[in-house]
Amino acid sequence: MDTKPVTIPKLLYGTAWKKDATADLVLLALKAGFRGIDTAAQPRHYKEPLVGAAVKSAISSGIVKRSDLFIQTKFTSIDGQDPDNLPYDLDEPLEKQVHASVASSLRNFAYSDSDPSYIDSLVLHSPLRTLEDTITVWKTFETYVPHQIRQLGISNTPIQIVDYLCNSSDITVRPAYVQNRFYPATRWERDLRAFCRERGIVFQTFWTLSGNPHLLKSAPVQKLATSTNVEPPVALYALVLGLEGTTVLDGTTNETHMKDDLQGIEVVNDFARSEEGRPVWSELLGQFKKLIGEKA
Repeated sequence: MDTKPVTIPKLLYGTAWKKDATADLVLLALKAGFRGIDTAAQPRHYKEPLVGAAVKSAISSGIVKRSDLFIQTKFTSIDGQDPDNLPYDLDEPLEKQVHASVASSLRNFAYSDSDPSYIDSLVLHSPLRTLEDTITVWKTFETYVPHQIRQLGISNTPIQIVDYLCNSSDITVRPAYVQNRFYPATRWERDLRAFCRERGIVFQTFWTLSGNPHLLKSAPVQKLATSTNVEPPVALYALVLGLEGTTVLDGTTNETHMKDDLQGIEVVNDFARSEEGRPVWSELLGQFKKLIGEKA
């Protein structure tokens, strides 16, 4: 396993709801330049084996090297699973459920007999019904770090659980990632994102487009799109990334959008660093923060 530091790309390709098109879409995303992939051992919404097959195809054809990729998967408890299609035996204890799920993911992302498979990030898809069960799962996760799993994260979580994982003396491996919806109902997770920034935890946003139609039409997004000649979704992604400590899940199924999203983020970054663009970017980011109630 490559032991270089884990680097998470600014855009992760999200593979939920892709169904039988998963392999083709993941391969297109990798060809377009995505180097981060988000999936889950949750057959209800993801086809993780097809994600693995696409990555294997991209590696074998020389499109990417495994060491260039950030692969993230999830363990999902029974509450988020289809009980008729599970990656583990529901009658087994929680620890064995985790081991079975992780084993299935490691098999899906095995590409070489001589180089053991590994996963860059294993995320707890959501806290379990009790804190005790949540910690049981997390402690089982820890047994894989750093050799088979490089970092851990949690999704769909309140700040109280993240605080426990960061501060409890019985937790050995602290969360590196939190993945939550970015939308008005949770006030764009302002408090949780601030908590994560203070602790160097990367906040991964999802529902960034679908949950924010009014932000997409807002003045700062529209002006940034016009100023940089990118599409409004790219401008919204760029402003979310401008909040710092963030990564965005991008699940587009359009090949052109895949390329445009990646290239557009770089265009905006160059604009924000330029002498002419710096004050414009600063003003628009300030306006965007005001829209979501964030301190400028």
